Amino acid sequence: MPSVFTRIINGEIPCYKVAENEEFLAFLDINPLRAGHTLVVPKIEVDYIFDLQPELLADMFKYAQTIAHNIKAQIDCNRVAVVVLGLDVPHAHIHLIPMDSMKDVDFSNEKLKLSTEEFIEIQQKIQIL
Repeated sequence: MPSVFTRIINGEIPCYKVAENEEFLAFLDINPLRAGHTLVVPKIEVDYIFDLQPELLADMFKYAQTIAHNIKAQIDCNRVAVVVLGLDVPHAHIHLIPMDSMKDVDFSNEKLKLSTEEFIEIQQKIQIL
């Protein structure tokens, strides 16, 4: 059974797409810790990020770097955190989270409840297409 991220990649589930190329898709997390919280996923379904081929893993972080720079430029924050947890969805992914303090990347924090309009506004701010 395909992961939820594979279903998003295949267009079966909608997302707020931020960027896409042949190898990766970046989209807003629908349960964000902060406005602009973005997920970067490879289009190939691999459960564990360190099982990706070394070149693909390196390219994924390069791709995430471009998106993180754009998030930083468009969202008011001190930095963009990079978090790899890997247990919630069995598909390798990177969280890019705008942050002002370490507390901003605590996954036990209550998630933001954003409206469709708020998601679209954030998407349009940080979109690279």
